[in-house]
Amino acid sequence: MLKSEEVVFVLVDVQGKLAQMVYNHEMMLQRLTQLIKGLKILDIPMLWLEQYPKGLGPTTERIALLMPEAIQPIEKITFNACLNDQFIRAIEATERKQVVLAGIEAHICLYQTAMGLKELSYDVHVVEDAVSSRTEQNKRIGLEKLKARGVLCTSVEMLLYELMVTADRPEFKDVLEIIK
Repeated sequence: MLKSEEVVFVLVDVQGKLAQMVYNHEMMLQRLTQLIKGLKILDIPMLWLEQYPKGLGPTTERIALLMPEAIQPIEKITFNACLNDQFIRAIEATERKQVVLAGIEAHICLYQTAMGLKELSYDVHVVEDAVSSRTEQNKRIGLEKLKARGVLCTSVEMLLYELMVTADRPEFKDVLEIIK
């Protein structure tokens, strides 16, 4: 089970035109919105990745505006963010061992980052309804391969309820409003 005191969220490469080209992009962006809002209410630390922003563009504005003001995106050119020293320093600084990933593309950067994190002994979870790839087939293949390699998949709603544990938390009503 995920525990709120052990979880860190990593947003992967939801950028520019690519974010508008991926399979079922509007649903993915809607779920990412719910996810980020819910995680902020639950005070879960977040990290934010951008793949070669000079070429792909910045994070989609509607998502970037939701991210905590105290953090900036970590630029990378490697598909596996674990090959980026700035990312490794940032994730280690959280002192958390459960990593929740969402973003794009499921079969490239998200997949390779998840595998890199597993190699570093992190407990990795992917929010399946908040990820995508340019094609439905690549999303499916990426998720299947992640599952085969021991990455657990979840959904926005399942994740938020798992982190809350109980309905008598003061944040419950605020989270419920987001996922309705």
